[in-house]
Amino acid sequence: MTQLTLADLCELVVDCKNRTPPEASPGEEIAGFSIGTPNIIDGRIRLSDAKPVGRETFDIWTARAVPQAGDIILTREAPVGRVGRIEEGMRICLGQRTMLLRPKEQRTDSRFLHYFLLSPTVQDLLHSQASGSTVAHLRVAQVRDLRIPAVPEFAEQRRIGAVLGALDDKIAVNERIATTYEKLLQCRYTELGLADEPTAERAVPVTDLVTFNPKVAKPSADEPVYVDMAALQTGRASVPAWTRRAPKSGTRFMNGDTLLARITPCLENGKTGYVDFMEDGEVGLGSTEFIVMRSLPGVPRELSFFLARDSRFRAHAIRNMAGTSGRQRVSAADAANYEVNRPDADALAAFGREASAAFAHMKSLQAESRTLDTLRATLLPQLTSGRLRVKDAEKIVEDAT
Repeated sequence: MTQLTLADLCELVVDCKNRTPPEASPGEEIAGFSIGTPNIIDGRIRLSDAKPVGRETFDIWTARAVPQAGDIILTREAPVGRVGRIEEGMRICLGQRTMLLRPKEQRTDSRFLHYFLLSPTVQDLLHSQASGSTVAHLRVAQVRDLRIPAVPEFAEQRRIGAVLGALDDKIAVNERIATTYEKLLQCRYTELGLADEPTAERAVPVTDLVTFNPKVAKPSADEPVYVDMAALQTGRASVPAWTRRAPKSGTRFMNGDTLLARITPCLENGKTGYVDFMEDGEVGLGSTEFIVMRSLPGVPRELSFFLARDSRFRAHAIRNMAGTSGRQRVSAADAANYEVNRPDADALAAFGREASAAFAHMKSLQAESRTLDTLRATLLPQLTSGRLRVKDAEKIVEDAT
């Protein structure tokens, strides 16, 4: 093993243009997606929130290098050190504050480099180099010349990358299953007619189905669950992350509630979350920029989530936003001033049974993915430092998957 710089492991180290790529215009052909720091989460590139770009923008923003499968994206500011690996089929260009690293063939395994950059040792190195009076950042030269710990030979890198990658592959499978469930349930929701313009014969207030900001008692826990805006993603049926702390105030919610971001630009971006991670009866707190939506008794709990994701409802909420430029928000009362078609009772009950079963399975898949992610985080420093043999790690991963 030898000590090298990060540039020694890479064929390319390319900075972004340090300008935000313009979003594709309505009707413009989508050539790819712009990836910035918000799109790299937990070591993965999330395209669900990424901004689409047109062909001209894509070509301009990839003039230095066209990102390809196996390349690594590293953030060098706000925050420093997020890492994501480009998978097959991803067409992306670099947004602000990002860099592209292309591993050297037959010298550096792509998956190994991805996990190596995520390891605590390298993360500490990156953060120790960062500077800035307002926002910590890395210069391109600092990334290129970063003195890194010794790395194993290429064959060993591939084995390490493969064993840790098996955990990520299983997590990716779980996410695809969850996405399939959500798409299927979206079709079932559409069949209820709630997304259609209401007719005179069937029109009812949405408050016949869902209540907005229902009254909830104060949390009994000293440190209640607290969900901030960053925990919500676009188009995902559950809140993927939360923190425990004791804020003085916040929007109160319970299991089965839907959290709808009501402020610019989060409302337009579709930030929504379904709460399913607490004990029944437990009260959590969230950002005051959430509207809590709860299905009424006799209405499937999951309906509130699909209503919040309904494009017609969201357009209504956006039209009713008020406030100064950049800080506009919709009130719960204005969001609730909305009509839908009364759904057929039998169809609604069938939707509820299907949604309940699907959400329960998605919850179990998410719990499994968190366990696998924790295992990967545990094995990562042991393998990259050589304290754990790959053969032993393979057995651990085999048992877990």
